Amino acid sequence: MSIFDQMLSRYELRTDDDYINAQHEVMQQVTLAGLYRGGFFNKAAFYGGTCLRIFYGIQRFSEDMDFSLIQSDADFKLEAYFEPIKIEFNALGREVLINKNEKKNQTNIESAFLKDDTAIYNVQFRTERNIKIKIEVDINPPMGFSTEHKFLLLPFSFMARCYTLPDLYAGKMHALLFRNWKNRVKGRDWYDFEWHVRNNTALNFEHLRQRTSQFGSLGQEELTRENFRRLLKDKISATNMEMVKADVRPFIKNQGEMDIWSKEYFIHLADLIQFGKSGE
Repeated sequence: MSIFDQMLSRYELRTDDDYINAQHEVMQQVTLAGLYRGGFFNKAAFYGGTCLRIFYGIQRFSEDMDFSLIQSDADFKLEAYFEPIKIEFNALGREVLINKNEKKNQTNIESAFLKDDTAIYNVQFRTERNIKIKIEVDINPPMGFSTEHKFLLLPFSFMARCYTLPDLYAGKMHALLFRNWKNRVKGRDWYDFEWHVRNNTALNFEHLRQRTSQFGSLGQEELTRENFRRLLKDKISATNMEMVKADVRPFIKNQGEMDIWSKEYFIHLADLIQFGKSGE
């Protein structure tokens, strides 16, 4: 059994969603290994839902990979790390294509798409060619965050630099409040919000403030603990919880986790948020 298949064998595969989620996660882990080999974590840190899933044990799968530079660098080029990623996949008998996302307008995000190009088809599930991972790097990130190194044992033992939980929480709450999805709802943000509350994570409020300020999320208004709770409760009241559940459903095993989800439930969670670092 190849190391890739060994990694895949750790998952319970009963449905198409199981298979796609497992394939995504194994490919994410191999991508992290390639980035480590290329020295990426000397300059950048992993954050977002996929980081929560792989290194902190949240019980939902994720799709994209989000990273932040430790210090702003307008000259940073993500494609400098494409070759180490490809080499890592090749070592496991897999072929991947990585294409830089060419931007029409100048932004602070470097992004690329990684796709499995291995000529394999599994008759029980969909083809691996449906697997695509978006990789994004914020090259001018909001400051005020901390990082730590976390271990993975496969495809080999290595460490990745990650945001700490309070800073992951701050990024998630900023996304939940201000992410512009038009008519869509990113239910996975709500799942992660609940997870942080249940796990007594202390929200790094200073980092949340810096994110809000840098992105101009409130215009000239300053974020305080009081208007944060008000904004959050307003967001909860205006959100369609059935759409939230529908977005999360393909990414979790235990559908019963969402039975209690309602506007009233999330408003209660909002009152349970613990603040850290300039939470007043």
